[in-house]
Amino acid sequence: MSMAMKTVSAGRLRAIGYDAGARLLRVQLDDGTTLEYSGVGQELWRRLSTGGSPWSVYRDAVEEEFTARRIAAADAAAGMATPRKNPLDDLFG
Repeated sequence: MSMAMKTVSAGRLRAIGYDAGARLLRVQLDDGTTLEYSGVGQELWRRLSTGGSPWSVYRDAVEEEFTARRIAAADAAAGMATPRKNPLDDLFG
């Protein structure tokens, strides 16, 4: 799935994207990890993408309330910076 990503620099967040139809949020962290969260509403996306403190919104309203699914770099959306490889990927896939 192709998802437009918005570059951010807030805490550990480096890029965020949202698919309203699928209610799917995608985030890229500063270590290159890309995570997806399903069931995320548009109001939460609005707060995350336009608010003054996206890292706080992510930690408090996304990370604590939704289950993340790690996605492979090859699955990451177009327009996102190329993620750095996490050395633990070789060990834990």
